[in-house]
Amino acid sequence: MILIIGYLIVIGATLGGFMLAGGKPILLMQVSEFISIGGIAIGLVVIASPLALLIALIGKIKVALKNEAVSKSEFTDLLKLLYELFSKARRGGLIAIEDDILAPKDSQIFTKYPTFLNSSERVEFLCNSLKPIIDGRLKPEQLSIMLQGDYDAKEEEASHPVHVLNLLGDSLPGIGIIAAVMGIINTMNYISAGPEAVGEHVAAALVGTFLGVLGAYGFVNPLGARIKLNNSVEMQYFAVIMKGVVGFTGGMSPIMAVEAARRAIDPHTQPTSDEVEEMVKNIGSSSSN
Repeated sequence: MILIIGYLIVIGATLGGFMLAGGKPILLMQVSEFISIGGIAIGLVVIASPLALLIALIGKIKVALKNEAVSKSEFTDLLKLLYELFSKARRGGLIAIEDDILAPKDSQIFTKYPTFLNSSERVEFLCNSLKPIIDGRLKPEQLSIMLQGDYDAKEEEASHPVHVLNLLGDSLPGIGIIAAVMGIINTMNYISAGPEAVGEHVAAALVGTFLGVLGAYGFVNPLGARIKLNNSVEMQYFAVIMKGVVGFTGGMSPIMAVEAARRAIDPHTQPTSDEVEEMVKNIGSSSSN
């Protein structure tokens, strides 16, 4: 919603300034320029992106339309889940959570937290983090290296849609010039029609340059910046999992492992240490009932 409001402000300020200078908005509605610029821009994105990347880009844009990529409640649910999982493992050993890890959808712990369970990517990251330790194929001190590799790969993958948008943003002014040049070429056919006809077609051609520049700096580049910021927030979610798992398998108590994980969250969405303590008390009291 915030993204749409920002776009409306850009459009309002652009048209408002144009009208205050005596311009008529209808002069900017040059369908041929919209078709040329929009078509070339879409073609550029298709050429630059494999199908999987196009799907990922659409998904990132949908997330950008939300107010937050990951809400505070989602981080809180994750911390609760980690605490319950670690507490169960502390009581019965890592083998006690094997069923939870092998069949997350049947787990009494995981099913409490749909914001986690409904994301296959989140479930896969946590389960794949603990499987090698439970199976005994990896020593706890080796786990951080493996998880860092997984984290870096996810971070690189998340950056690909931003690269495509940056390419589009850099290209749009040039695409606008292409549309304008085509308009000027078309204008040459109207020289004999007199100054008014020539002026009308030159103005229409210049709309192409205007749309290309506005599209780049008013829409595409800000969208790329928003997605990049969202990526950093989404990666914090995986950083919380990574730090919690590494801390617990390295010998930390469940509460201290959760505290280490909590500190990976940005301050504006980070639960306070008091909130975490209260959360642990509530989990403990509900478990004993």
